[in-house]
Amino acid sequence: MATAVPPRPSVMVLPFPAQGHVMPLMELSHRLVDHGFEVDFVNTDYNQARVDAALAAGGESAEAVHAGIHFISLPDGLGPDGDRTDIIKLGQSLPAAMLGGLEELIRAKNIRWVVADVSMSWVLDLAATVGVRVALFLTYSAAVFVLRLHIPKLIEDGIIDESGKSKQALGFVCSIYFFSTCSCWLLDTLFSYAGNARMNERIQLSPKMPAIAATELPWINVGKTPESKRALIQSAIKNNQSFALADAIVCNTFHEIESEALAFFPKEPLLIGPLVASKPTSAAHFWREDLTSLAWLDAQAPSSVVYVAFGSFTVFDTTRLQELADGLVLTGRPFLWVVRPNFANGIDEGWLNDFRCRVGDKGLVVGWAPQQRVLSHTSVACFISHCGWNSTMEGVWHGVPFLCWPYFADQFLNQSYICDMWGTGLRICADDRGIVTKEEIRDKVAWLLGDEGIKARALSLKSRACTCVADGGSSHQDLLKFVNLLQEQ
Repeated sequence: MATAVPPRPSVMVLPFPAQGHVMPLMELSHRLVDHGFEVDFVNTDYNQARVDAALAAGGESAEAVHAGIHFISLPDGLGPDGDRTDIIKLGQSLPAAMLGGLEELIRAKNIRWVVADVSMSWVLDLAATVGVRVALFLTYSAAVFVLRLHIPKLIEDGIIDESGKSKQALGFVCSIYFFSTCSCWLLDTLFSYAGNARMNERIQLSPKMPAIAATELPWINVGKTPESKRALIQSAIKNNQSFALADAIVCNTFHEIESEALAFFPKEPLLIGPLVASKPTSAAHFWREDLTSLAWLDAQAPSSVVYVAFGSFTVFDTTRLQELADGLVLTGRPFLWVVRPNFANGIDEGWLNDFRCRVGDKGLVVGWAPQQRVLSHTSVACFISHCGWNSTMEGVWHGVPFLCWPYFADQFLNQSYICDMWGTGLRICADDRGIVTKEEIRDKVAWLLGDEGIKARALSLKSRACTCVADGGSSHQDLLKFVNLLQEQ
C-alpha cells in the first residue's frame, strides 16, 4: 500500500494593494513554493481584475503561470470609482473591508502563518482572534523603517510637526544624528550663506546611513490633504507599537548595504534581498508586459541603451513629459521608455504616436516592460529611475548605473543610498522652476556613461549582492531560517 504524501504546508501572503508591493511579495511567494509551500496570495478584487486582464491580454492565466500559488481576492472598501491612487484613503479602508474575510479564510484553510506587507500590519489583530502567526515583510529599505520608528522622537524634538511636515527655521543647515549607543540626539549645526540664507535640514540617523532633507522625508509627499497626512503619521506611530508583536520581520535588503540600520530594529530581522525574479512573474503586474522591448534590445549595441521607467505611481505634466522626451532625443543614444497608460496628465496616444514617428527606430516607447529582463540585457547602459525600492534592488542586482529622478515617499532616501552611499548613480536636478530640462537630461546621461568609477562601483555592488543570495551567503541563510520558521506549525 502506497504511503500517503503529507500535505504541503500553507502560507497566506498579504500585500498592500499597489504594484510596488504586490511584486516583491510575489517574488517571495515563488521562493516559498520552491521550498515546498502552497501559497494563498490575497489581492483586492480591484487589483486581481487588473492582473487577470493583463494576463488575458497576453494569452495567459494566473493559475497556469504560477503553480503552487493560489489567488484569492477580497474587497478593498472603495467603490468602483474610488481613487486608489490616494494611498492614505485606500489604506484606511482596508482593515474594515478585509479583516472579516481574512479571518474566515484562515479558519477555513487552517492557516498557521500570514506573511503580511508591513503596510498591512493591522493583520496582527488576527494573532489574538484566530491564533495565526504573522511575519511582516518590508517593501522598502531598512533605513525607511528606522525613520518611521523615530517619528515620535522627531516630533518631540521639533524636527517635524504632527502632520509630518518639517519645522524649518531660516539661516542654518542642520544634520541630525541619533546614536542608539548613547540614547541621545546630536545636532550638528552648520551655517550656509548663498544670497539670502535658507534652511535645509538633513536628517541622518547614523553617519553610515543615508542622509535625507527634512523636506523629502518618506511621508512628506504622501497624502492629498493635511488631514490625510496627519492620519498617516498617527497610523505610523500606532503601527510602531505593534511591530514587536510580529513573529518575524523580513526585509528585501542585504547586510552589505544596510548593516547600520539593523541596530535600530525592535528585533533582529531576516534579510533575504535582493529579492529578484528567478522566473518571469507576469501575474504580479497590473499592466501587460510588452515583450517587443526584448527583441528591440537585441538589435542594439552593447551598453548603449538608456532605459527609462518611473514605476506605477509617478505622474508627469505635459511640460515635464516634453522635456524628458526632448532630452532623450538629445542624448543621441537609443532609449527604451516606459510610458504606462496613466503616466502623464494631458497626453494622449496621438502625442505618443507622433513622438514614435519622430524618433523612428532610435527609441522605443512601451506601456509596460519586463523590467528585470530589460535590466539584465547586455545592451542597457543606464537606468533613469524614480528609485522605488524594487527598482533600486533590481538595478543593484544587475549592476546598472542610475540616473535618479524620485517622485515621492521613500524614493528620495533611496536616491541618497545610490548617489551618496554607494556611488552608483547621479541625481537629475530640476531648475529654479522645478523643471528638469532636456539639457540636464542630456548632460547627466553623458556624465554618467563617461564615469568609469560609477560603472565599476555598480559592478562591485552587483558582485556583493550575488554573493549574499548564493548558497551560503547571508541572504540565502536568512531565507532558509525563514523557511524553517514557517514550517513551525
